[in-house]
Amino acid sequence: MDDEERFREFVRNQWAPLLRTAYLLTGDRGTAEDLVQSALEKTHRRWTRILRTDAPEVYVRRVMVNTASSWWRRRRPIEVPLVASDGGAGADAYLQIEQRQQLLAALRRLPPRTQAVLVLRYFEDRSEAETARVLGCSVGSVKSQASRGLARLRLDFADTPPARLQEDPC
Repeated sequence: MDDEERFREFVRNQWAPLLRTAYLLTGDRGTAEDLVQSALEKTHRRWTRILRTDAPEVYVRRVMVNTASSWWRRRRPIEVPLVASDGGAGADAYLQIEQRQQLLAALRRLPPRTQAVLVLRYFEDRSEAETARVLGCSVGSVKSQASRGLARLRLDFADTPPARLQEDPC
């Protein structure tokens, strides 16, 4: 199989996971698709060299994080404030969706590097060492960024009553 065919196969196999990661980094499906395409374009230019290191997944994720950070610096994301629910009686059928939206909004308020650490560590379920390798930093940096990011997320959710967070709509 030649390099071009290997790249096509890589894109076919990795598109969905890359798109999920990009969405978590950007918060918008259209922007996430642009991010994946941009990262794959940059990866394609160096594909032969990347194959020699045998780490295309790591390389493309690093490109995605760096590109998302660059885009974030150029244009600050528009924050859409979520209206806190009134805490009405009874089970809320949309609670899980509401919590997911709150989490994604809180994640987008974090600095880009902290976002990247949390997305790679907890949404992609990567180890600290893998996350450090993707981001090109030390394991200690990943640990401190994750700790600070989780603390900020906890503060964002401190205003939500604990019973409401644990309520099961089913």
